[in-house]
Amino acid sequence: MPSGRQSFGYNDFMTEENKIGFNIKKFRQATGLSQDKFAKQANISCSALIKLETGIITNPNILTLQKIVGVLGISVNDLLA
Repeated sequence: MPSGRQSFGYNDFMTEENKIGFNIKKFRQATGLSQDKFAKQANISCSALIKLETGIITNPNILTLQKIVGVLGISVNDLLA
């Protein structure tokens, strides 16, 4: 008998801003790079990367995004998808 409760996944509550951070983390982890190593390769601070991945920074500038996607080998649009 159904309980009347609806099940929600993580993506159901994710805002566009949080989606960017979530995708950065997902793609970074797929590369096998730690946050520290990835930040060094992207030439951004590790604290900035952590803030992006956790949603503290929700509106990164285009230069930062270009550095990140350059290391990931994807497009900015891939981060927004």
